[in-house]
Amino acid sequence: MIKGKSIAVVVPAYNEENQIGFVIESMPEFVDRIIIVNDASKDYTANVVKKFWNTDFNKTKLFFEDIKSIKIEGKFKQAEKIIQKLMIEELEKFTPHFIENIDYTKDRIILISHKINSGVGAAIATGYKWAKDHGIDCTAVMAGDGQMDPEELYSICLPVINENIDYVKGNRLIHQSAFYLIPRERFLGNSILSILTKIASGYWYVSDTQTGYTAISKKALSSIKLYKIYKKYGVPNDILVKLNIAMCTLKEVEIKPVYNVGEKSKMKIRKIVFPVSWLLLKSFFKRIFMRYFIKDFHPLFVLYILSFILFAVSVPYGIKIFKYAFIYKIDANPVTVLAFMFLFISAFQSLLFAMWMDIQDNRRFYKI
Repeated sequence: MIKGKSIAVVVPAYNEENQIGFVIESMPEFVDRIIIVNDASKDYTANVVKKFWNTDFNKTKLFFEDIKSIKIEGKFKQAEKIIQKLMIEELEKFTPHFIENIDYTKDRIILISHKINSGVGAAIATGYKWAKDHGIDCTAVMAGDGQMDPEELYSICLPVINENIDYVKGNRLIHQSAFYLIPRERFLGNSILSILTKIASGYWYVSDTQTGYTAISKKALSSIKLYKIYKKYGVPNDILVKLNIAMCTLKEVEIKPVYNVGEKSKMKIRKIVFPVSWLLLKSFFKRIFMRYFIKDFHPLFVLYILSFILFAVSVPYGIKIFKYAFIYKIDANPVTVLAFMFLFISAFQSLLFAMWMDIQDNRRFYKI
């Protein structure tokens, strides 16, 4: 616990038999629950975890009731009963899984196994669900390959406990060693995805969007539909969009980049950039629609849509000018040129105004 608040760490693991033991052994004492989600590993990851059940690493002072066993009684408790029912029913929407502990209420190390391999995002969602159902105050995420320094976990969790921040992300890019330690391909891929994520998520001041070292509050876990979290490596980007739609606060904490500690990365930058970019494009339109039309109408919604319409209408004129200039080698009709310039400039201005208003409106959610 930290200042009387319960702390859990979700550890997504796939074929991490060589590293998962190190992750458990290095976990700080203030962590009340280590929720390891074995994503249908083909090696002995689960067996390595089970060996720790009979050690001091598995001792805990906190005991939690299962959401199914909590009895809610009282004349004015109808709302609470409905929420409990929904929380129980939504379990079926997650990746099929089971808890391997004999009596997890007495264990610090919780082992949840997926029946099918579903991806790191699905594993995190399953771990988040367990934490939400058991009322954990602050839930962090650490990789199962030991690539995150456990000594930095306290600083990741503290803003959630002290400042009521909804979501805290580690930021490797502001560390002095970032340029020297992070592989060039990853640095470039991270930079591209970070720019796209700023636009899509509305958290315009976030820097290191791809880090998985995070902490989330109990309130934030209840604000988003966990079973809809993107199942693959785009999960940090998708979560940011979902949190912004829920109007959650965000803070970044400096952490150091960690490489060459025995991890074997399963992420291929070239393979994820385009799928995640497509995810972000769809997420941008969803955020604009949900935040600024459904939840609370805002003029920037009109400006964004107007800019896209004007850009689309200007395209045929642009193509016609291009044909006249480079194919037919003659001057285009002045009316065509004027129409294109008017539409394109109007679209560009609308887009700039919309983005400016978007930045101003979301500034309140980014905490320094």
